[in-house]
Amino acid sequence: MDLKEIKHPSDIKALSIEELKGLSEKIRQFLIQELSVTGGHLGPNLGVVELTLALHHAFDSPKDKFIWDVGHQSYVHKMLTGRTDQFSTLRQYKGLCGFPKMNESEHDIWETGHSSTSLSAAMGMAIARDIKGEDHSVVPVIGDGALTGGMALEALNHIGSEKKNIIVILNDNEMSIAPNVGALHNILGRLRSGQKYNWVKDELEWLMKKVPAVGGRLATAAERVKDSMKYLVVPGMFFEEMGFTYYGPVDGHDFDDLFNSIQYAKKTEGPILVHVITKKGKGYQPAESDKIGTWHGVGPYKIESGESMKKASNGPGWSKIVSDTLMKVADKDRDVVAITPAMTVGSKLEDFKKKFPDRLFDVGIAEQHATTLAGGVATQGLKPFLSIYSTFLQRGFDQVVHDICRQNLNVAFGIDRAGLVGADGETHQGVFDISFLRDLPNISIMMPKDADECQDMVYTALEHQSGPIAVRYPRGNAKSAPEERPLQKLPIGKWEVLKEGEDAVILTFGTMIDLALDAANELEKEDYSIKVVNARFIKPLDSKLLKELYKSQIPMLTLEEHALKGGFGSAVLEFFEQENKPMPYVKRMGIPDRFIEHGSVNELLEEVGLTKSGVMDQLKEMVPTKEKRA
Repeated sequence: MDLKEIKHPSDIKALSIEELKGLSEKIRQFLIQELSVTGGHLGPNLGVVELTLALHHAFDSPKDKFIWDVGHQSYVHKMLTGRTDQFSTLRQYKGLCGFPKMNESEHDIWETGHSSTSLSAAMGMAIARDIKGEDHSVVPVIGDGALTGGMALEALNHIGSEKKNIIVILNDNEMSIAPNVGALHNILGRLRSGQKYNWVKDELEWLMKKVPAVGGRLATAAERVKDSMKYLVVPGMFFEEMGFTYYGPVDGHDFDDLFNSIQYAKKTEGPILVHVITKKGKGYQPAESDKIGTWHGVGPYKIESGESMKKASNGPGWSKIVSDTLMKVADKDRDVVAITPAMTVGSKLEDFKKKFPDRLFDVGIAEQHATTLAGGVATQGLKPFLSIYSTFLQRGFDQVVHDICRQNLNVAFGIDRAGLVGADGETHQGVFDISFLRDLPNISIMMPKDADECQDMVYTALEHQSGPIAVRYPRGNAKSAPEERPLQKLPIGKWEVLKEGEDAVILTFGTMIDLALDAANELEKEDYSIKVVNARFIKPLDSKLLKELYKSQIPMLTLEEHALKGGFGSAVLEFFEQENKPMPYVKRMGIPDRFIEHGSVNELLEEVGLTKSGVMDQLKEMVPTKEKRA
């Protein structure tokens, strides 16, 4: 069968196992070819080819509901639901989304991008199904990494207690973005090496029938023997005790094994967990042999060698600058401790882990725990640095409020991927953290303009002993490497003037500095004099400088790669209101009040007007013409 002939999952229903095997190979070759051009989540999708085919063969989407946890492994699902011919646009501006997307297909019934949400959503759908008296299956597919998230465990607890008919597919490949950690990971490891549970359970039931039905102490003893034997020989008892019927482990690349287990599950009442063992990256040697998550998500690459085709940057990655600085400080200060929620690889902390294995704590996909853990460390006089993506920090918001800021603990936050991130789209754009952090008492927030300032900010955060403090830094690379020089502690709340000017002032920080300078320099050719200020501290503001600017009555333009509502520009407006001063001429530019979809960062900046021409046009509106100024 040609892949482009598949317009609906029903098109594969009549295929034999041999034909499905052939289709699996075609799908893998297609993904390897297409993603070598567009980039994307290659490893996760190569690992679920047979599993996705088996699910669509056994169930009837969209009547039956598939919920893909995280959603980065949904490419095969997209192909089987008629989107194969759109893959040349994958993760491109206005093209096919790299995650499930409701407006793409009726088969995408839950949008994801963050982990551990599928089981809660599935429970909600099962409740709605039963209230409405409908008859269909609800099938969440969750990875072993996502299962460690607190939200997933909360949902397991609820599903098991309510006994709803839900078939949970545990896609166990021993990795999330990077190798998994924790006690639950170890439990699953023992299950992988255990015997097939269905056979063991049948044998155990046969044996228990031989125990005579008697009363008194003998009956009690017999029950204890039964329980003891169950714990001894049944590997899935963790899930059984949670209220699930456990099937597995199942070979996720064997159609016979998959079909048999899925049919078992469909015939069984109550919550089911089918434990499927898959190989991340299966079918492509560089991805199969990956042990650290390099092939989880990739840019364009050469198929023959696996070599990346990404153009080399002159400067190091922002995450690497932060990690290297963290090591530099930790080398002299044994109080420094690094914490990350499953982002050791993403936040470039591998070298820190090698050098200080007893001071790096990867807690798995558990952002809430990571945040409060950092608080606990801080209470004992150490210096925790929590390295976490902007959008993942959203998940620890209550802990930032209740556990960190309220207690005024000295926790340093390294907010990675702050700003637009591009191809991962809506779920990953880091454009809300200023808004949800700056309203909290006690916290300070800063963002560097370059690699040197980034080093100093990491050092400042670790030396700051007056409450929580955050360093935001973007995805991608700095323009150049930091200088080799002693680290400097920056004065909290102190801005710097980068360019003098009299007609207007741009107040900005981080990734927008170069844009501001470019616009100001271009306007200089047209006889405009524009001051540019590096407002590197978003909280607290530089009140002294703002008061000076107010006295001069100079028009002010705030510029930020962040949501306008509640952002830096709002903070400037609030400052003047709180000072009881008539509002000066202030305009704001930033991200509008909507979610920003996927595309390159430059395309997205163009879409929202954060361009040199956009800034110039805004300043020209604010500043009188040359004749009027004269």
